[in-house]
Amino acid sequence: MPYPMRQLRRAEFPALLREIPDCPKKLYIRGTLPPPETVLLCVVGSRRTSMYGVRTVAQLIAGLARHPVAIVSGLALGIDAEAHKAALDVGLPTVAVVPSSADEASLYPSSNRPLAHRILARGGAILSENDPPFKAMLHSFAQRNRIMAGMSQATLIVEAGEKSGTLITARLALDYNREVMGVPHELGRASGVGVNRLLREGATLVRDADDILQVLGFAVSDKPTQQVLPTDLNEYEIKVLHAITGAHVRDELIEYIGLSAQVANIALSSLLIRGLIIERLGKIERV
Repeated sequence: MPYPMRQLRRAEFPALLREIPDCPKKLYIRGTLPPPETVLLCVVGSRRTSMYGVRTVAQLIAGLARHPVAIVSGLALGIDAEAHKAALDVGLPTVAVVPSSADEASLYPSSNRPLAHRILARGGAILSENDPPFKAMLHSFAQRNRIMAGMSQATLIVEAGEKSGTLITARLALDYNREVMGVPHELGRASGVGVNRLLREGATLVRDADDILQVLGFAVSDKPTQQVLPTDLNEYEIKVLHAITGAHVRDELIEYIGLSAQVANIALSSLLIRGLIIERLGKIERV
């Protein structure tokens, strides 16, 4: 099995995890945990995420890239997977805590196995408290959530419905005296009811990456910093991105770039999804 699994000694557990009253008795790992000085941020949200959620996660995590931060999430479909991908895109460490056991055959969800391999290949880790082989069960999701909340200094919620399991992670984080942050969601959207309620109840509202950095204890400079770009952009996406110096009408931008309309539109769509550009009032601009 690539990236063999081993049992961590308790002294190797993340320091904050050892402090919670229901700390797991055992913890299995594949891969490598971030260095002890790294600040762990749990990022979770809806499995049925929207494009708004995907773009927001990418933008916020990109804004953390110059700091010693690692992203903790649950490898689930939706926001969890997007958080892992966003971290990998900008070179941040990421840790996936799974409700199954960590062995290859049991890994849940199986559809995100390629993402798990990518996490491991980039020096990250897969964690579980379950003895292998163990298939994910209903009760093991809440158990997994307590590990994510317990090992992290803060938890960020991006999209959560009224009865979302994500809210369990938020409540656990509060129980452990951790910071809980939330990204405000459009009113009337079912996918945002839960996170909007958390904000009303006192969770820290997040507008940008600087809000997260302040909660994590980092000094935030007033000087603008150059955006950290994903490492896997193709040549057309890079060309399009470098051509956007202000607000441009799409057709005029495509003509200026000199690519075919089909190639340029594919690149623009990819950049929009990644949250690197926005389109508003009929014009495209960089974030």
